[in-house]
Amino acid sequence: MNEFELIEAIRARFGERGGRVLIGSGDDGAVTRCEGVTVTSVDGFVEGVHFRLATTSMRDLGHKCLAGACSDIAAMGALPGEAYFVLGLPTHLAAGEVTDFAEGAEALAADLGVAICGGDLSRSHELFVAVTATGHAAGEQELVSRAGARPGDRVGVTGTLGGAAAGLLLLERKLGGLDPEIGETLIARQLRPRPRLEAGRALAQAGVHAMIDVSDGVASDGARVAERSGVRVEIELSRLPVEEGVTAVAAKAGIEPIELAAGGGEDYELLITVAEDLAPEAEAAAEQGGTAVTWIGRVREGAGVRLLAGDGTERSLRGWDHLAPRPVPPAPA
Repeated sequence: MNEFELIEAIRARFGERGGRVLIGSGDDGAVTRCEGVTVTSVDGFVEGVHFRLATTSMRDLGHKCLAGACSDIAAMGALPGEAYFVLGLPTHLAAGEVTDFAEGAEALAADLGVAICGGDLSRSHELFVAVTATGHAAGEQELVSRAGARPGDRVGVTGTLGGAAAGLLLLERKLGGLDPEIGETLIARQLRPRPRLEAGRALAQAGVHAMIDVSDGVASDGARVAERSGVRVEIELSRLPVEEGVTAVAAKAGIEPIELAAGGGEDYELLITVAEDLAPEAEAAAEQGGTAVTWIGRVREGAGVRLLAGDGTERSLRGWDHLAPRPVPPAPA
């Protein structure tokens, strides 16, 4: 199959949705109707850094790449819009594997109401994926950034944490002895995450001051909110909502569960700050969006993030650093 035949095979798998799209995939450029304001996010995924084909199917990869990009849209409180993919394809990939990727992305796009409007592909030594995702709102006042946290705010997080990191350990280490249903759930958190678009939109409308998606772990993402807002973010580690099964996986891997919950990343939950008197509205908004908020800390005067153990001592934990990727720790002897 040549380049143009492959492009056509990919295009055939994408549906048409969204009243904003006037010209979608297949022309020199997509044309969308501009109304209000647009949020744009770009994400890259590189084989050997963000995923391994030995443990990730191409269909799952298509899902995950779109989910990660749309999680940024969720964190701004925008409505889902359009997505564009660039693929760098190594010679060992068959055409059917590439169309599997497209089908995985399209299945999630249909579920989220995202229109995949095109992109590009090229030959590459390693498989890489670049995704541009857009979201929309009637005006900038409907959106939330990382920069709005205020001293006195409560700090909360949606859903549960550590599941994706635990799922990765299960895939990489082949750890056994875990309840099969729990193990499957953790692996699904790693391979097929779901961005919190509904919750992000509802939380923005409820008046949260700042919001960020938990892609690199609350240790790192909390620090980003602190830096952008010019405040100190304090997180009580004992309050983190650790997903079921994470503690068991951490024990088998010889690490602390809190390392997965605070630093594992890829949970794609939402970290928020909100005024004390609006906390009930935020809880109701999260529930409207299909999840729950757990309150894990406070915003203070100062700078940086403080991760506090149950006895009040400060812990030094870090999330994912894209320029200094950490290898999977060796299995215990």
